[in-house]
Amino acid sequence: MKTLLFVHTSSPHGSVKAQEGLDALLMGSAFADCSALFLGEGILQLLKNQDTKQTGQKNFSQTFSALFDYGVDKVFCSKTHLQNHGISESDLVIEVTALADKDVAALFSSNDVILNF
Repeated sequence: MKTLLFVHTSSPHGSVKAQEGLDALLMGSAFADCSALFLGEGILQLLKNQDTKQTGQKNFSQTFSALFDYGVDKVFCSKTHLQNHGISESDLVIEVTALADKDVAALFSSNDVILNF
């Protein structure tokens, strides 16, 4: 079975790319072994207590808790990017594995297909 790595780099609001990435990940998990990696502003998608009233957009962050129900049990983020944003793992809506930069590089090479959102 092919392995798909969904890389989330877009901020959660102001672009449809973040929501599309989550939707694609959920759909892809029905057909392949999928994992998710959150880098840069993509980590902000996972923050707890997001208030989107001012933006007029739907808060989809709670949908990430469904990943495990869909069989996506490998969810990663960059330890460096967490630190750069002043975020701890306890600030996130789901449990993630924070990877060192060398492990992020290894994750890219260990997957058959990489999709960036």
